[in-house]
Amino acid sequence: MSVEHIQNSVNGVIAFLKENPKDALSTSPPITAVMEGGLRCRATGDNGQSVVTDMPQAIGGGGTAPSPGWLSRAALASCDATRIALRAAELGISLDMLEVITDSVDDDRGLFGIDQSVRAGSLSLRTRVKIGAAGVSEKILWEIVDYAVTHSPVADSCRGETPSTLEVTIA
Repeated sequence: MSVEHIQNSVNGVIAFLKENPKDALSTSPPITAVMEGGLRCRATGDNGQSVVTDMPQAIGGGGTAPSPGWLSRAALASCDATRIALRAAELGISLDMLEVITDSVDDDRGLFGIDQSVRAGSLSLRTRVKIGAAGVSEKILWEIVDYAVTHSPVADSCRGETPSTLEVTIA
């Protein structure tokens, strides 16, 4: 897709939502995860999208697919990259280079409940962005990245506190 096409699409959505703020709120389609065997799990969406996870052999998995934690970091990196590209296009800027790398520091004692003072999630996240656009100042590129990461839905969920609920049905 061209920068102009993305720019026009983004600006159209922004204009629509400004005129119709009640339409900005939506409920995402459900994703269902089912254990296929051992620690291998398949998550499927309403439109047939699916992703498989597995845990490393060291903790009893088959190591046949990425772990959920890996997918979480992949979601963060790809969402930030997408949001950066969207912001650049919104400003009419064509990026020559965009690479987003994420990693985390984790303490597996939280995963296994060994130490209640250690959280199960990542202790910290790091995002590294490499970006370039001919004729665009470093200041503008920094502003694009800062704006985009601040408005990245996955980054917000990872870095912020999202209210959540848990419903359990015993079958």
